[in-house]
Amino acid sequence: MARCPCGVGDRYRDCCGRLHRGEASAATAAELMRSRFSAFARQDEAYLLATWHPATRPEQIGFENALRWTQLEIVREEAGGPDDDKGIVEFRARYVTGSEPGELHEVSRFVRHDGRWVYVRGKIIPAG
Repeated sequence: MARCPCGVGDRYRDCCGRLHRGEASAATAAELMRSRFSAFARQDEAYLLATWHPATRPEQIGFENALRWTQLEIVREEAGGPDDDKGIVEFRARYVTGSEPGELHEVSRFVRHDGRWVYVRGKIIPAG
């Protein structure tokens, strides 16, 4: 069984896979963040677009075939719980392009839209 890219669950199908298949929706902003990381790792464009706020959603996702997402670290959460309507998740997402490692450090904003958590936008934190 394939391990979930988000690093939380052992098996993809029982972790983020259930959200990607539409069997459940994220209960918190952080859970949505983890499932979106897994969707980027698996290049699941449909899920990413479905979990993006309509006001900021792009028409398509430009995946880089040479880029492989390898690890997610949630740095900080601000609100975004089951009873909240807004939340912030700061994270570090590690990747490899060819043989070169890299890291994306972002502070992401989430809101509830039509009763479900969605990604609004993120601010990239420069390295150093």
